[in-house]
Amino acid sequence: MAARVCLVHYHEVGLKGKNRAHFEHILMDNIKAALAAFSVNAVSRISGYILVTFNEHQADEAARVIRTVPGVARVSLAYHTNRDPQEYCAAAVKALREFGSFDSFKVHAKRSNTDYELTSIDINRQVGEVLCEAFPDKKVQMHDPDAMVRVLVVQGSVYVYARSERGVGGLPVGSAGKVVTLLSSGIDSPVATWMLARRGAVCVPVHFSGRPQTPDTSEYLVQDIIRALEPGVQIGRLYVVPFGDCQREISVTCPSNLRVIMYRRIMYSVAERIAHIEGAKAIVTGESLGQVASQTLENIMAVNEAVKIPVFRPLIGSDKQEIIARAEEIGTFDISTEAAPDCCTLFMPRRPETHAKLDAVHEAWELFDHEEMIERLLKQTEYIDFESNTYKAPKTLKRKHSELAPREIYQNHELICA
Repeated sequence: MAARVCLVHYHEVGLKGKNRAHFEHILMDNIKAALAAFSVNAVSRISGYILVTFNEHQADEAARVIRTVPGVARVSLAYHTNRDPQEYCAAAVKALREFGSFDSFKVHAKRSNTDYELTSIDINRQVGEVLCEAFPDKKVQMHDPDAMVRVLVVQGSVYVYARSERGVGGLPVGSAGKVVTLLSSGIDSPVATWMLARRGAVCVPVHFSGRPQTPDTSEYLVQDIIRALEPGVQIGRLYVVPFGDCQREISVTCPSNLRVIMYRRIMYSVAERIAHIEGAKAIVTGESLGQVASQTLENIMAVNEAVKIPVFRPLIGSDKQEIIARAEEIGTFDISTEAAPDCCTLFMPRRPETHAKLDAVHEAWELFDHEEMIERLLKQTEYIDFESNTYKAPKTLKRKHSELAPREIYQNHELICA
């Protein structure tokens, strides 16, 4: 009797040469983590695919989850049978019947080894004849058919499928190091975070809250955003920096047109310190060139100067509509459009500088004790640890107020990530 399984296809991982097995194992671990709520029997490698088998009939729902895991190019709902023509021909009829609407079809058989007496052409003819009898009103079409029934003979078994859905692609999370992301409750930064995760980076989000000058609404929206990215992208820890009082100090001390640049230099500096604690190699932001006053070339350069590690801006060449479309696709847009006061709108000048001169920036930077402010913010930084390997979000997310220095916090509370 045919059993339902998921065949996971990957593209970039398959190009990694001698390192391919390493990437495959990371992807398999991430799939296991994403499917923690399912009765998964095994996640294994078979001849260029990752095979996911289940104890129960959960393949349909699981396939939707697997598609969200970075590194997955496609997910195919397949039938697993023995190398018995009656079994895999019957499975082919079922697979084509559940495909949906179609007028033409084609059978494509493939053998991973040659110990089976039938050739690929023989299997094509055999399965095709059965499908023609089962669907007499449909025609066989060799080029560009509406439906393709694939029959894979692999390691003593046969896998048959017609339904195949596209995944997010990219590389598995954990294969490209760690980054710190500046995560707000807005539209852009969640998309930037997702894009770096899709390129294999473990993302450690840092949220700058306007608290105590504003309510903490944005902090809970950020938590919702992190949950929206699950289970495909799992976040281990969220850092929350109460930035409101420091913004107020800067607004009183510095020229009004340079406030935003001072805010961002402090934010980048705090993020850099957290990156050192976490072992992260870069900072990620959701900036898009020219979108707002702080995102002109001159202002970006003035802010970059405050840190020594690289700053990645995956959205730098994207317009707002492209970013919104991606936010809708990954499920964060509705959360990001909820009204919430945060540090981005706090003590904003009427006429912010759009083409900052470095000499003026340096003068403003020395008007307040920025080193003391950075250290103070690090001591006030709070964090939330998210449960790992869980499909559903934790029922309670208790905010932890740190009484230790950040490095001591890290040593005593190990970061959990997929």
